[in-house]
Amino acid sequence: MKNTYTFHASGMHCKACEMMIDSELEELPEVEKVRANLQSRCVLVEGDFGEKTPEQIAQDLSAVLQKRGYSLHTEKPSQEKKWSEFYYAVPVAVGFALLFVLLQKMGIVNLVDATNMSYGTAVLIGLIASVSTCMAVVGGLILSMSATFAQGGDKTKPQVLFHIGRIVSFFLLGGVIGTLGAAFTLNATSTFVLSLVIGLVMLVLGLNLLEVFHFTKKLQPSMPKFISKHVLGISKFNHRFTPVLVGVATFFLPCGFTQSMQVYTLSTGSFMAGGLTMLAFALGTLPVLALISFSSFSIKNSTKAGIFFKSAGLIVILFALFNLINSLVVMGWISPVFNF
Repeated sequence: MKNTYTFHASGMHCKACEMMIDSELEELPEVEKVRANLQSRCVLVEGDFGEKTPEQIAQDLSAVLQKRGYSLHTEKPSQEKKWSEFYYAVPVAVGFALLFVLLQKMGIVNLVDATNMSYGTAVLIGLIASVSTCMAVVGGLILSMSATFAQGGDKTKPQVLFHIGRIVSFFLLGGVIGTLGAAFTLNATSTFVLSLVIGLVMLVLGLNLLEVFHFTKKLQPSMPKFISKHVLGISKFNHRFTPVLVGVATFFLPCGFTQSMQVYTLSTGSFMAGGLTMLAFALGTLPVLALISFSSFSIKNSTKAGIFFKSAGLIVILFALFNLINSLVVMGWISPVFNF
């Protein structure tokens, strides 16, 4: 008999987690409908589970989700805030900030000048994105695709094609966005609004990574769910061109970092500048994604995951503050704060 159950979820961090949980559980024959909700941290499951108790159902579903770092419970788990992780995260973030200042002085990055972001800065943002929960869905795509092709004995070639497809598509689609931006003439006010949007999106992302202020979860923008759902479905197909298509599809996944870079790319007004910006961002994500592809490495399932995410969150907040403060300086509303 079909029944509806509501379970409490552990391990959810961003909108991509909703999509991943829905996708994994919908594959089960006994499940008819799934709806994960980040804000409430609950998962509604409708299906026929026979005579199983809710506790048994939660245990069975958790076994499926465990590889993604999620678990379901009949009772709401305590949301313990691990403040001790900040003892390690704060020095890491401060060290990164000092490195950033050094790179700024060397002219390699220039995030303080948000209206003219360097490619080095785009690489750094990509690197930060790759160790955040927003990239968990991309890692999930890679693992899902790997499992599909491993059945045919092919493990390496699909991974290589995925990364080639991702890097090439980020350049081409970034160029398209940059070209579209050429159709708009951005005045000082428009540039300020654009920088403000980028800064606010990054600020929300950083706060979400800290796992302290849960109300910010509902503020995070995301790609429409029906698009993201189809993207995940592509990884289930076993075809020689599937890895390339999955790589292309990651451009449209609900990652706030990617979306922030896409918004900035629009302001470049140039195919080449837009393409190179998104290419630099994709290259920044490559080391960690390649590590996930060719090994069992997973930050999310690591015992040090909280330190990773809090460090990344603090760094992203610093980037956001640089952007927001510099935007106010450009408009002449405040005096310059940073002199490096």
